[in-house]
Amino acid sequence: MIKSVDEYLGLLRKELAGSDAAVVQDALADAEEHLRTALAQAINGNPNTSEAEAIPAIAEKYGSPQEIAAAYRQMESRLPAGLGRTAYTGQRSILSRFFGVFADPRAWGALLYLFLSLAIGIVYFTWAVVGVSLSLGLSVLIVGLPFAVLFLLSIRGIAFIEGRLVEALLGVRMPRRRMFSDDSTGFWKRIKDLFTQRITWTALAYCILQLGLGIVYFAVFVVLVGLSIYLIAMPITVLVLNMPAYIILGDTEYLATTWSIPFFFLLGMLLLTATLHLTKLVGRGHGALAKFMLVSKKD
Repeated sequence: MIKSVDEYLGLLRKELAGSDAAVVQDALADAEEHLRTALAQAINGNPNTSEAEAIPAIAEKYGSPQEIAAAYRQMESRLPAGLGRTAYTGQRSILSRFFGVFADPRAWGALLYLFLSLAIGIVYFTWAVVGVSLSLGLSVLIVGLPFAVLFLLSIRGIAFIEGRLVEALLGVRMPRRRMFSDDSTGFWKRIKDLFTQRITWTALAYCILQLGLGIVYFAVFVVLVGLSIYLIAMPITVLVLNMPAYIILGDTEYLATTWSIPFFFLLGMLLLTATLHLTKLVGRGHGALAKFMLVSKKD
């Protein structure tokens, strides 16, 4: 018989072993919020009731750890993350898989994220650096601790927002609800948890790292996409608009001629297709990084 909220959460974590880390975080947050809220109501209604006495009935009404774990697994199988729910899983030829990337929303979602990553990185980096600097500078004053607490809470908020953006555009399952904070544990216990939990500092590191990644992502993919569009648009710019088009190879500059335009058009299509495949690959890699740094482990 389960006698405490912590025991229930431990059993639920064991039942969810092997599941996605974001799913485990959401399930534990939901269960803890429900159980602690119901426990507080039970104790307020009857102050003589202990946690060990109230939890069995609450847990039975909420569902056993086995039932809750099964329900979450079933829900995840029906609702994949973000753009992943539209992915085609049937068998296709090599050419179909290669050029089919144009119809894959995950590629376009990842491309949009990589284009936005520079602006996002500037915002995250600026906020993180300013926040850390002010927190350290004000640490000798009475307002230092409150400011540091508010700053770290904002970092946790950024981690949640970034997770929703990563799931929406990269199709990587991220937490869909905030981590539960138990008000009954006391103010100083919650402050201690904020400073000692791993996710607080990995989220801060992610905010700083995002600027460097954003610069690389933006620079590489703007060049690749821009060059692809330049080559693909060559028939229009040269044959329709009568504008000269130049190709620079090393130190030599070549003027595109009528006979070479189809070749450059085909090269542009191949380059754009390969760029979209690279975009998906980089998106998956960044999604894995975001999951590692922005999802709570066993704090």
